[in-house]
Amino acid sequence: MSEIVIRHAETRDYEAIRQIHAQPEVYCNTLQVPHPSDHMWQERLADRPGIKQLVACIDGIVVGHLTIDVQQRPRRSHVADFGICVDSRWKNRGVASALMREKIEMCDNWLRVDRIELTVFADNAPAIAVYKNSDLRLKAPVKITLFVMVNMSMRIIWRG
Repeated sequence: MSEIVIRHAETRDYEAIRQIHAQPEVYCNTLQVPHPSDHMWQERLADRPGIKQLVACIDGIVVGHLTIDVQQRPRRSHVADFGICVDSRWKNRGVASALMREKIEMCDNWLRVDRIELTVFADNAPAIAVYKNSDLRLKAPVKITLFVMVNMSMRIIWRG
């Protein structure tokens, strides 16, 4: 398999990102509703304070998307939430793990983030497996410290 290249999401990636998020296998595991408008995606991909958007590419094809949202409120400016998705045709090829490694690298070394949070549905076993991957935890100075179950979702909080 070709190398996975992680880079900043660009305007030219809009359609590929929108198509990934439109896949039933993707949006069913998010807090989004199906059939979002083009306008919504254009706004979501616009530059905004605290938001970093990355894509994973294989042979120039966008196969994954990651959004890091560094909180802007002073009391939570050390916290980032994130969302991640992988094109269903490219699952189980290390794309999510590559995006996770880059997210941790950015949060630890560039964004002054001490805590990374996300909400994941408790029945989203593939995503939970990526988040629990001990190899990722061993390579990064973060660890899972809290799982909170709420209405079939799980809040995972990492602390550095």
